[in-house]
Amino acid sequence: MIDYKMELNDDQIAILKGEKGPEMQKILETIVIFGDMFDAKRLVPVTHKDTHLVTSFGLGVLKPLYECMEELTKAGIRAKGYLTVDPRPLDYKNVKCSLAEKVVFDKIMYSKQKPYEEYLKKLGLKDGNAFTCTCYLDEVGNIPKKGDVLSWAESSAVVYANSVLGARCNRNSGMLDLFGAIVGYVPEFGLLTDEGRKATWKVYVKTTKKPEAQILGSAVGMKVMEDVPYVYGLDKFIGNELDDENKAYLKDFGAATASNGAVGLYHIDGLTPEAKELGEKLIADDAKEYIIDDAELQRVYDNYPIMWKDKSAKPNLVFIGCPHLTYKQLIDWTTRLSNALVDGGREKVAVRTIMTAAPDVVEKFKSTDWYRILMKTGVNLSSICPLMYTNNPVCMMTHRVATCSNKLRTYSAARYYTEDEILAIISGKKV
Repeated sequence: MIDYKMELNDDQIAILKGEKGPEMQKILETIVIFGDMFDAKRLVPVTHKDTHLVTSFGLGVLKPLYECMEELTKAGIRAKGYLTVDPRPLDYKNVKCSLAEKVVFDKIMYSKQKPYEEYLKKLGLKDGNAFTCTCYLDEVGNIPKKGDVLSWAESSAVVYANSVLGARCNRNSGMLDLFGAIVGYVPEFGLLTDEGRKATWKVYVKTTKKPEAQILGSAVGMKVMEDVPYVYGLDKFIGNELDDENKAYLKDFGAATASNGAVGLYHIDGLTPEAKELGEKLIADDAKEYIIDDAELQRVYDNYPIMWKDKSAKPNLVFIGCPHLTYKQLIDWTTRLSNALVDGGREKVAVRTIMTAAPDVVEKFKSTDWYRILMKTGVNLSSICPLMYTNNPVCMMTHRVATCSNKLRTYSAARYYTEDEILAIISGKKV
């Protein structure tokens, strides 16, 4: 049995002694070592049993991952609840690929996708629709309650759960999410503690109009990095109600803070659950200040690098939906796009465009007239992970990807444009 610093209960000690099998022993050893690294005093139960996993792709190089999963499944071990998982990396039906792209995807990059998904099924995968980065949407149903302790790893889902839902989860890495889901314990430190959830930054939004969520989140993330911000001033633009529109806004804002920085929790004054309950009691005494006005947002936007070889080239592929779009966002984009095409005298988009949403959201959307309107524009609708697709080296050589996702911009060679600029690009107007 390993040496450990934290206090463990009888059940945890029994697992460490191997009384529940060597596989469970290894899992808890890993979790305890992880917790000791961050000076956790104890392990706490995972109270929201349904876990969201970050690792959705069967990269051939992840041999230790598959060895671990084979050992777990052979022992008959599975998660205590069901699993949702980040989006699949491939969707040949809705995201067409060249032969060269398919060879790289199937033979080099995601050669283990099929057996990996078989492991996920044995470990507790909810169903075939469980592949999305927005597991917390009503249509998907993996929705923690305020105060629930989670074992998740996907950064955009963790920051949403912590901030918008008031659950408690640290920014874990892949496999630690699964281990916590199996053994039912996670180390108590960081964002699982009251002290760790206090804001060490006061962010004042002083823009003249509603800031674009992705750029505002980018500015905050790059400034505060892994710290917790408390944001003032958004109420004059979005009010104080967590309706569907505001949840979508905070989804995109949080994803940008988490990818452009390392934010795992933010508080929005008068809006998010803990800010409504505790207000400025959430702010540490020595909190720093950051003022965001129009000029600051413009500065952040102007400094995004352009990774294309020809920086003056025009986009030939557009991705909208990273994280996946909500049902309301799909309707909003369909409305804006169809109106823009009518205004420009066009029937189809000027640039190949792919919108992405969770499979359950797509199914719901397909039953509406909005879906038929969107399909007439030539847009493709998919549940793919844009990041996993665009990181194919052949794709990077042949596609100049435009996006209004700061997460996709950060992790790929995609170029960032505002939503209005994206709308202009795909409707054939000059940017």
